[in-house]
Amino acid sequence: MKRIAIYGAGGHGREVAWLVQSCNRDKGVYQVVCFVDDNEAKHGAVLNGIPVMSLAMASQRFPRASVVGGVGTPRIRQRLMEKAAAAGFEFATIIHPGVDLSPWVEIGAGTVICAGCVLTTNITLGRHVQINVDCTIHHDVLMGDYATLGPGVHVSGCVHLGERSRVGTGAVIINGTKEHPLVIGDDVIIGAGACVTKSIPPGLTVVGVPAKPIRRT
Repeated sequence: MKRIAIYGAGGHGREVAWLVQSCNRDKGVYQVVCFVDDNEAKHGAVLNGIPVMSLAMASQRFPRASVVGGVGTPRIRQRLMEKAAAAGFEFATIIHPGVDLSPWVEIGAGTVICAGCVLTTNITLGRHVQINVDCTIHHDVLMGDYATLGPGVHVSGCVHLGERSRVGTGAVIINGTKEHPLVIGDDVIIGAGACVTKSIPPGLTVVGVPAKPIRRT
């Protein structure tokens, strides 16, 4: 069984651990050996039967384990994955067995796709992308590194999501075209339940129906 360390021992980390364990439904594929967390107060705790330890301790005890990001915030996840890489860890790509996706989906290292998602055709996902439960992603979508979808997000065709973009629960992004894709810039935050009808420049936070900016990040 492939050993997995989840970097992040919060609520999202516990969900990712459950996702990894769910991949063993038909046969044993993964063993979650630990949570890694930078908060010393958590070291030595056991969460859902899984010990919590520092990155240094995980590197010493499980040097051949693969790391999976267990933090939902893209900027923080990027920082943690860079620390894990510097410590010599490689990364696992985790796809729940209940995900429906075509052969024409390219998936970057460290990406996590949760249960109930549907990905159609000619989709490219960058590194360490996270797609939460019950999302749909349609044709000709590009998601940059560390882009993140909350539960129940629907992304229509010909949409480009920038690096570290974050889409809140239940948001909808309408389609662009091949010639003029709808582009979500780097570091954009889209609020829960928003409906995105046009491209969004980098660094904005947008909310509402239709989605409109409220502040720059």
